[in-house]
Amino acid sequence: MKYKAIFFDRDGTLTYFNPEKEQWRNKTIERWSGRPFELPYEKMMDLFNKASKNRRPWYKNVEEEKSFMLRFYKCLLEEEGINEKIDDRATMLFSQLWCNNDRLLFPEVTNVLEYFKSKGFKMGVISDTSPSLQLTLEQLSIAHYFTSFTASSLVGAGKPSPIIFNAALQAEGVKAEESIYVDDYDVEADGAREQGFTSFLIDRPGKQQGEWVINNLMGLIDYVKAKNY
Repeated sequence: MKYKAIFFDRDGTLTYFNPEKEQWRNKTIERWSGRPFELPYEKMMDLFNKASKNRRPWYKNVEEEKSFMLRFYKCLLEEEGINEKIDDRATMLFSQLWCNNDRLLFPEVTNVLEYFKSKGFKMGVISDTSPSLQLTLEQLSIAHYFTSFTASSLVGAGKPSPIIFNAALQAEGVKAEESIYVDDYDVEADGAREQGFTSFLIDRPGKQQGEWVINNLMGLIDYVKAKNY
């Protein structure tokens, strides 16, 4: 069966977080609190739950996401013992960190997208993320390559649930067997493969090996060329 579509995860696959933004955030909060600041995943999720008051979904559209993120930064400041000028400071964090050059593209991304566009592939993004998924890719000038943006917050399920993969397939009007998928998280890459995708794990550090492991996105081009596409 000939491939008709290719789907990409976003973070760790197409994009990575801007280290300058992270450094700015940490130093700013440290200056306000007077103590070192880190934001590991577990702490971040606790703050998300606190900001949402355990409501699900956290947000249904970009405007709700903006309001939520302001609450998130207020909760973060309170957690760090910062109580002065909390509204102004939360607004500063939001304006600097939400969809403001907070992500960068991996070097090969544009060339890979151009290749698959030239071959007539339908292209989509599948990401465990918020409604601003499309906006973040517009800011990086690559959104025009894609005809679907499947965000977990909008479909009500995250990877590796079949729900989010099926939503992406329906958006493009293709079958899993006609599609390639790539993700930097092995559980999610495996989940797509279980649904029938030709699915790759992208392991940029090169720690893993295997038939379905690539070290950068150029490996996808190598694969389809070997299949005479």
